Amino acid sequence: MLSKGGGSTSIQKSRLGPVKDLRARALRVDKILTREYGRKETSRRRANPLDTLMLTILSQNTNDVNRDRAYRSLRAAFPHWEDVMVSDSRQVAGAIRVGGLANIKSKRIIDVLRFINGERGRLDLAFLKRMTPTEVDAWLSQMKGVGPKTRAIVMLFSLGMPAFPVDTHVHRVTKRIGLIGKRISRERAQQVLAVLVPESEFSNLHINLIEHGRAVCTARKPRCAICPIRSQCDYYHDVLVKGQT
Repeated sequence: MLSKGGGSTSIQKSRLGPVKDLRARALRVDKILTREYGRKETSRRRANPLDTLMLTILSQNTNDVNRDRAYRSLRAAFPHWEDVMVSDSRQVAGAIRVGGLANIKSKRIIDVLRFINGERGRLDLAFLKRMTPTEVDAWLSQMKGVGPKTRAIVMLFSLGMPAFPVDTHVHRVTKRIGLIGKRISRERAQQVLAVLVPESEFSNLHINLIEHGRAVCTARKPRCAICPIRSQCDYYHDVLVKGQT
C-alpha cells in the first residue's frame, strides 16, 4: 500500500537512495523542467469530463495534432454526443480517420457513450464530481477501453482530482531518471509517482515530462548531452558516464 507519509519499500529505490530522496529528486526534476519548458497551469474553467474522455480515447496511439484534428472532425460531423451514440460505427470511423485506428476507436467511443447513457439515463459525467477519487476511478474502469491513463486524465484535468497520468513519454523518462523501477508497469507508475510528486505539481510535471520526452529524452536516441536534468538521471550516470570510464 502506498502512502504520502511513510512511503513503501515497493517504490523503486534507485541510485540516489530511498523514498524520501526520490521525492526530493522528483521536486528537483520538476523545478528544472519548469525552468526549461515553463509552468503549466490548469485552467480554472475545467473541461467537460465527457469531452475529455472522448478526446483522450481519440489520443490513443496518435499524436496531439491528429488527435485534435480527429476530434474537430467528429464534432463537425456529429454536433452532439447523442448523435454519435446512435450512429453506425462506420460513419463515426469516417469522421475520425485522421486520428488512426478509426475502426477500433469508433466502436469504443460508441460503446462508452452507450454505457454511460444506460447507467445514467443521459450523456453527462458531472455526477463524478460528487464522488471520491477512488469511486471515480472504479466507475470509469467499468468501461472497456478506458484504461488507467485515460481515467487519470479525466480525473486530473476535468475533475480536479489527484491523479498522475502516465503515457509512454512519462513512463520512459521517469524510468530512465530512476524515479520508478525498470520493470514497472504504467499503471503501477501512476501510483508511485502520485506518492513521490506533490499534488500541486501533478499537471505541471506531467505535461513537462511529455515535452521533455518528445524534445530530448526520445525513445531511440536520448539527447543526454543537452539534457537539463542529466544530473538527476540514473541512465546518464550509470549507462553513459560509467561507460566512458
